[in-house]
Amino acid sequence: MCLKSIHLAVVPTLTVEPDVNAFKAHWYSASGASAPLRFERVNDHCSADQAYTLACAGTAMLWQGDFPQARQLLQALTRRATRSASGKTASLAMPQAFHAHRMAQAQRARILSMLVVQIEGDYRIALRRAPDVQAALRSAWGEATGLVRVLSLRELLAVISAYEWQRKGVTVKALSEEGFKIYPHYGVFSPVRSEYLDLLAKAPLPSTERAFDIGTGTGVIAALLLMRGVKQLIATDSSESALRCAQANLQQLGLSAGAQCQLCDVFPHGQAPLIVCNPPWLPGKATSLLEQAIYDPDSRMLRGFLAGVSAHLAPNGQAWLVLSDLAEHLHLRSRALLLQWIEEGGLQVLGRDDIRPSHPKVQDSTDPLHAARAQEVTSLWRLGVRAA
Repeated sequence: MCLKSIHLAVVPTLTVEPDVNAFKAHWYSASGASAPLRFERVNDHCSADQAYTLACAGTAMLWQGDFPQARQLLQALTRRATRSASGKTASLAMPQAFHAHRMAQAQRARILSMLVVQIEGDYRIALRRAPDVQAALRSAWGEATGLVRVLSLRELLAVISAYEWQRKGVTVKALSEEGFKIYPHYGVFSPVRSEYLDLLAKAPLPSTERAFDIGTGTGVIAALLLMRGVKQLIATDSSESALRCAQANLQQLGLSAGAQCQLCDVFPHGQAPLIVCNPPWLPGKATSLLEQAIYDPDSRMLRGFLAGVSAHLAPNGQAWLVLSDLAEHLHLRSRALLLQWIEEGGLQVLGRDDIRPSHPKVQDSTDPLHAARAQEVTSLWRLGVRAA
C-alpha cells in the first residue's frame, strides 16, 4: 500500500477556469504506485479523446463532474487503450510474446489509472449521483480517519467490486454439487478457478491428524482439508489481510476450532504429515494486489517451498504442490528445472494428478496467450522425502 501526502497544483484545465486555491490530499495506491506528477481538474465536458491524450502524457485527471459520466469516460478510455495494445504480440514467439503482452498490460493500466477521484475524510464521494461507498471502503481500508484521499477511479471500482464478492461469496463445488461459500476480501484472490480444488478433494489423504496450508489466501484449501476430516490445521500467509480473510471464512463455515492462522513467509514451526501449497504459477513481477497470487519474481515462493518442505514433513508424510504448467508453455520455466528443484529439495515424486482448466480464457481465441493457455494442465504433485 502507498499512502502519502501530495500537493495537487491547480493548472489550466480543459473545461474550467483554474482555481486560485490549491489544496492538499493524500495519494492512495494499494499496489504502491507513485502519485502522478501532474493533475488537471476535468468535468463532464472532457471528451474521451482529450482524456486519452492527457492520460498518455502522464497527466492525471481529477474528476469534478457527474459520477456516472466518470464511469462512462473510463469505459471509453478502456476501449482506446485496448485498441492501442492489441496486435503487439501477434508476430512474436514465446517468451517474447508474453513479455510484450505484459508490457502492453502495464501501459494500459497506467493510462486507465490517470482518471482519479477524491474521497472525503468520512469516505463519501462529493460528486453528483455518486454511490454510497462508505461500507466498501471501511471493509477495504478500515475505519475512516478524516484523511482526504485521491485514488484512481479504476481502483475505487475494484474496491466496490471486491465488496460485492465479499458480501455475496463464491460457491465452491469441490466436495458436492451444493458446495460451500468462500467470501474473498479486497486484495485477496478469489477462488474462481476451481479445477485444482477438485484435485485436492479426490486425492487420498496420507493422514488426517495434522496439515499445513502454505499461502492460504482466502482459506479455501484449509476449509477443504478440514471438511475432509483433518483434525488440526495451520494456515500461513505473509499477508495480514489474507489471514483476516481466511479466519473469517473458517469461522463462517464453523471450522475455526480446528484451525490456526499464522503470519509467516512460508512454514510454521513443527512438522505435519500433510503440507499443501498452491504458489503463484508464473515467474514475474506482480503489478497489483491480486496479481500477487499469480506472479512471483523468480519463482521465489515455489523454490522456497520445495527447498524447505522436507524439514517440516513428518515421517512418511506428503507435500502436495498445486501447480499449473502454463509457465512451461510460455517458456518462462521448464519442466526439467521444476524437477531439478524437487530433487535439490531432497524430494521424490510419489504421484501426480492432472486436470484441464475450464476458465473462460481457455476458449478465448482473441487472447494473445491463447495458444499457451489451450495447452495448460493443472497438476497436484504428491511429493515425499527421498530415501537417503
